[in-house]
Formats: sequence, structure tokens, C-alpha cells
Amino acid sequence: MGKLRAKRAIVAATVALAAALGAGGWAADTQQAVTGPPPGSAAWTADTAFGLGLPDPAAAGPAEVAAFFARLTPTQREALAAGHPLVVGNLDGAPVQLRYHANALALAAERDREAARAADPALTPQDRAAARTRAERYRTLLDGGRQVLAFDPRGRGQVAEVYGDLATARRTAVVVPGSDIDLLSFDRAADPYGTPAGMARSLYEATGRTTAVIAWAGYTTPVGLGPDAATEDLARAGAGRLTRLLDGLAVSTRPEAPATVFCHSYGSVVCGLARPGPAQASGVVVLGSPGMGVGSAADLDPRVPLWATTRNGSDWIGRVPNVSLFGLGHGADPTGPDFGARPLPSTGSHGHTGYFAPGTASLTAYAALAQGR
Repeated sequence: MGKLRAKRAIVAATVALAAALGAGGWAADTQQAVTGPPPGSAAWTADTAFGLGLPDPAAAGPAEVAAFFARLTPTQREALAAGHPLVVGNLDGAPVQLRYHANALALAAERDREAARAADPALTPQDRAAARTRAERYRTLLDGGRQVLAFDPRGRGQVAEVYGDLATARRTAVVVPGSDIDLLSFDRAADPYGTPAGMARSLYEATGRTTAVIAWAGYTTPVGLGPDAATEDLARAGAGRLTRLLDGLAVSTRPEAPATVFCHSYGSVVCGLARPGPAQASGVVVLGSPGMGVGSAADLDPRVPLWATTRNGSDWIGRVPNVSLFGLGHGADPTGPDFGARPLPSTGSHGHTGYFAPGTASLTAYAALAQGR
């Protein structure tokens, strides 16, 4: 009878998971993850303008990329960025300032392309409106000297932005967001602390601007609370991209102080599957987590401290059962006493996206960790 009750409990939890994640959301579109090298990689590898063997974006690691650019003259670097902005702008290990410049060029080109589409009478009104929206998004990312570390217009679009100076900051932090984040929702006035840009800006200010913070929307996130949010396919693809980012930071920032990684909601599944080591991260923090895709902290690298933010009472993620069955769910609750994570307070936070709000105990704790305290 005990086994039967346990089986019934598992089935009931799975049904509850489907209900919690799928209430009105299981009709959400299934997303195709953007993976592989950046756009324009074929033209990059075929370029022999300088008689150089350019590093293959699909195979060369960040350390190899960094060594390659170190051998170039400033003129050669500039020429490669101008000729292949989408490659240079997304090449982990390339000089950071060069990536900012390349991404500005790529954003300007995409802005002009979408502006032309918005004026094309051959397109439907809906397509012209969508083009205007994207052109405006590219324009805002070009305004005010924003430091765009990565930009990929494919699919729903991906972007990463840096707050602070990666070259001089004593410490670095990375914000990994959850569902419904893409190029258009990366930074918005409504619900600012539910976006990677809003979280990163808040953390940057809370550290007294001493820590460089990266808002990383660098993977294909689930849309809505549908099948993608309940499974790990997109997280697995995102984990590979996060690993490459952290490897790139290890060669372009201070190696003695790897990044502190903050993982929100579905982003905590990405972080759990990435399993960063001590050369990549000085600590991992999860918040609003549905699970990390692992059974406990023991399944992660023990040399990298793991902190779990106490869930506030109005965070709806608390209604999602912590199961992993038939490919659904993300496993144990990181805030549970048996998981093995170190607890962080969340006093003053509200809802699923309020953990980075100024004045909260969670943000105060995040700032201390980001500063290495």
C-alpha cells in the first residue's frame, strides 16, 4: 500500500504541475532554441583579407579567440569588426570594447533594415508594424552609449548589456533571466525588476557601482507557462551558451574573481544544468526558482557556493510542485532544507519579480555577494 500511495502522490504532483504551469498556457508556442555560431560565421571563416586564419566561432574557445586578437593591430581589429560585426560582437574572448563597437554597427544595420521593411508597401500592415517595433528597439539600444556585449537578431532576438566597466571593476556579476525574455522584453518600464536589464541596473547601483553587472538575455527562453517552461530543452541549450559566456569572462576579466551568477526563475534551471566550476563562477544565487534540474546541491560543483533566496509569500512559483517525472518539472526545491543551498532573506520583496527591488533584504544580500562579501 505504501508504494501505491507514493505512486498516486507522484501522479497527483505531476497533474498539479501541468495545471500550475499550463493554466491557459499549454497552447503557447513551442520555441526553437537559437544555437550554434553567430550569423555571418561562414563569411568570417572564409575571409582571407589579412592572410590570417580567423578562429572558427563554432570551435575556437574564448582563450584561443583572446590570443588571436592580441596578435592583431588596432587597424586589423577595426577592419574585422566593420566587416563582420555580428561575429566579432558575439565572439566570447574578443576585446570587450571591440565587441561594444561591433554590436553598435550590427544594431545600426538591423535598425536600417527594419526601418526599410516598415516602409515597404508590399508587406502586410502587421509585418510593417512588427518591423517598426524592432527598429525602435534597435534605436533604443543604440542610444546613450549603451554597452552591448552580445546581439543576435535571429528568432525573438538575444542581447546582453554591461553596466559598469568590465576592465576595471573589482568584481563581476551575471543576471540570467527566466521565461518571456527576449530582445523586445529585455528592458521595459513596466515591471522593471522582472527584466534582466532592470535587475542588473538595480544590482549595479546597490553595489555602489563597484561591480560590473551583465544583463544576459543570451538564450531562447520559454514563452508563457506552457510545455517549454515545464521541460528542460531550452534550458539545456541555454546552459551551453551560459558556459561559453562565463569562459569568455574568465579570460577578459580578473581571473582571481570569477563572476557571481544570479539566476531567476527558469534561468535557475539554465544555471543548474550549466554547473559552473570555480574558474567560471565565485557563486551561484537562485531566486524565484522552480528547481535547478538537479536533485540537490551535491549534484553541482561543491567548490562553487550556492545560495537560494527564501521565496516570498506572493511569489506564484511556490504553487509549482517540485517534481521531475516523464520529462516534466525541474526537481527539488532549492530553498528546501534538504537541498543543501545556503539561504538568503527576501524580506520586503513582493511577487515573482520583486527580489531585485531597492529596499529589499534580497537585494542587500545580492549586493554583498556580488562584492565578494
